[in-house]
Amino acid sequence: MTRFMDVHHGMEGITADQLAQAHQADLAIEHEENVHFEAAWADPESGTVYCLSEAPSAEAVQRIHERAGHKPDEVHPVPLQV
Repeated sequence: MTRFMDVHHGMEGITADQLAQAHQADLAIEHEENVHFEAAWADPESGTVYCLSEAPSAEAVQRIHERAGHKPDEVHPVPLQV
């Protein structure tokens, strides 16, 4: 499994509650693609949201987010961590 960081743009004004709801929507179906979303962060001012996950592929991450209603603009593998 590889870690991925995905990025969502255009979410200006997102609240902590909305971020939590979006994360929960991912968690509810993540098992269907063997994905695990570990964390999500947001900057309401810029409208940027970041999600960290472990998954078999970037496409699996993309599919779960799309089905949960918030398609990412970018999905990047992050194979190194300290």
